[in-house]
Amino acid sequence: MNDENLNNNGEILKTGEPIPVESKKDKPGNTPASGTTPLAPPEEGIPDFAAREEDKIKTEEEKNESIWTDIMRSAIFQGPGQVAVRYVAKPEPAQNEVLIRLLGCGLCSSNLPVFEGRSWFNYPFEPGAPGHEGWGIIEEVGKDVKDLEPGQSVAALSYHAYAEYDTAPAENVVRLPDELKDRPFPGEPLGCAMNIFKRSLIKEGQTVAIIGIGFLGALLSNLASKQGARVIAISRRPFSLEIAKDYGASESILMDDHWRIIEEVRSLTGGEFCDCVIEATGHQWPLDLAGELTRVRGRLIIAGYHQDGPRQVNMQLWNWRGLDVINTHEREQKVYMDGIRAAVDAVIDGKMDPFPLITHSFTLDQISKAFEVTAQRPEGFLKAVINLK
Repeated sequence: MNDENLNNNGEILKTGEPIPVESKKDKPGNTPASGTTPLAPPEEGIPDFAAREEDKIKTEEEKNESIWTDIMRSAIFQGPGQVAVRYVAKPEPAQNEVLIRLLGCGLCSSNLPVFEGRSWFNYPFEPGAPGHEGWGIIEEVGKDVKDLEPGQSVAALSYHAYAEYDTAPAENVVRLPDELKDRPFPGEPLGCAMNIFKRSLIKEGQTVAIIGIGFLGALLSNLASKQGARVIAISRRPFSLEIAKDYGASESILMDDHWRIIEEVRSLTGGEFCDCVIEATGHQWPLDLAGELTRVRGRLIIAGYHQDGPRQVNMQLWNWRGLDVINTHEREQKVYMDGIRAAVDAVIDGKMDPFPLITHSFTLDQISKAFEVTAQRPEGFLKAVINLK
């Protein structure tokens, strides 16, 4: 430990001085009773003035050691564009929970509104929130946890994972085999890819268009091509189209002109269009395009995250073609976890390879930069993670 540390206000604390900490439940402006570790009281029957100098030193050392083992570093979203890294209290697992020492956490695009700011958000967020793509090593288990133990590598669905530690219910934790224990494994988005693929009902010989080749779109290209489908990748970024080809896409189309894309897909499919179209962008225009590219009695899969306002759809077209429109966003914890387990199997079996798609890595101190890059999506960007090793 260094001779000097910084408190939450950036002020220097000398060695042995108590470090103020925040907990997930503490509210700004309130100083929790346990927020600052007090000096240990003198032993019973020994007055303060009688304590030996070496006893005082020992007490200070023990107190300081206790502080450092009971706290962790965590990101706290304090306002739009304002993310601070603070020392906070390390969480303790409940009876049915595990404590995970996180090795990393993926950045989800659904968290961008929290970074950018929306009128309905209440800042500051709890420490570590809304990170939910964590993986790491179990450090402690609650007394009712039976099938997990300290030292095991896991992926977890938890909700305060922009931090060095987080807790999760045992049923939200998936063990990782030895082949994956040293690899970045953001379980939640990988599980989403598996659940979307399952509900898309893609079969060998079908033609599948995927609109939007980011991390999710590339994974779906991988899965669909391994299933034996013909994949048409559509993206606004030439770099992403090259990735899609590497991941099995038969054809690629630059997303630059609505009617040109429709005519190109019409030509590629002999005028029939596609058995299945997956919209993976979360924006209005690609949703419009997806309907146009889906054949009569085909399946239109909504995988994009449409949470920035209402959408309009061409119900006349959808109705006339008799489309099956499937919203693949899950809300049941069990389904999420089934998807993560399926993702582990798919990676081990070689059906899905997420690792080349993780293109950017940042430290916890760089989390603001990580969100800026995720929003800007520069050339070569697909997925960012926070490295917490």
